[in-house]
Amino acid sequence: MENTKKGFVGFLQRHWLIIVTGIVTGAAAVILSYLGNPANMGFCIACFERDITGALKFHSAAVVQYFRPEIVGLVIGSMCMALIKKEWRPQGGSAPFTRFILGMLVMIGALVFLGCPLRMVIRIGGGDVNALIGLAGFAVGILIGTVPLRLGFSLNRAYKQKTAEGLFFPILLVVLFILSLVTELFAKSTEGPGSMRAPWIAALLIALVVGALCQRSRLCMAGGVRDAVMFRDFHLVYGFLAIICTVVIGNLILGKFHFGMEGQPVAHTDGLYNFLGMALVGWASVLLGGCPLRQLILAGEGNSDSAITVFGFMAGAAVSHNFGLASSANGIGQGPVLWVLIAGFAILALLSVFNSKSQKA
Repeated sequence: MENTKKGFVGFLQRHWLIIVTGIVTGAAAVILSYLGNPANMGFCIACFERDITGALKFHSAAVVQYFRPEIVGLVIGSMCMALIKKEWRPQGGSAPFTRFILGMLVMIGALVFLGCPLRMVIRIGGGDVNALIGLAGFAVGILIGTVPLRLGFSLNRAYKQKTAEGLFFPILLVVLFILSLVTELFAKSTEGPGSMRAPWIAALLIALVVGALCQRSRLCMAGGVRDAVMFRDFHLVYGFLAIICTVVIGNLILGKFHFGMEGQPVAHTDGLYNFLGMALVGWASVLLGGCPLRQLILAGEGNSDSAITVFGFMAGAAVSHNFGLASSANGIGQGPVLWVLIAGFAILALLSVFNSKSQKA
């Protein structure tokens, strides 16, 4: 009995921060949905960046246009914590254009599935079985992505940059956000998911806390599966297990838990595309070194490569909606979705080969 207690105490000592981050992130998702964000979408990095892309009028899908405060809060929360802990350091120059393309592919896959890895686990916590199919695809994509990692895949090192390089992205976000509050320059949905939003001050404050915790804990969905597969290290996995458990409990308390495939909010039931979309996300995220959430946190730490990746996400959102690739609750988009996914996997295969150690040698 004493050994069990000692083991559990040791487990908590090693993993308490990632578990707390997962609990807070899961609670934030439930609270934000309760306050007005779309159901099962209290926090979705891909969806919110897609909404911001629409607010800036880079796509014309009227139902998904809103400058989401959550994205601003995550970046600034990460930046503040990094500054406090003396971990803020401007750096970049690690294959920026390749990262931009990878960001586009991540977003295209996410919008086929209808959610980033964070929303995937939030959907699972809401009882959405379609998200379990997405999880299977995500895991397979990561498994494929670990193969080039074992063969020495690298996008080369980042280099120290001037302070302005690290500050530009957070400052740009804050300025655009303020403009969205005090002017009518940006588009704003009056119906659909983009019109469902928590009060901006609550969304911003909650995201600041989550961003700060994610900076300290290094929470990353793709990194968790990658580490479990490659190193048998489940530390990061405990974070998103904590998210799922917290969201399940929150939805049960609020009477929002609905187990099944049909009738899930902002979701479709095409298993093949749920699987393929998240497989693309998983593979590309491994090559990037982190999921969409992690890229925002790194951008807050001063990493200009991650900031460029975020712009790749936004470009992917624009492409998805302008060319009929994005799914909706009614099903798959009307554009050449399958062909684009196949092309995406081909691009990832080529990047995996050409950036391996054997090719560089």
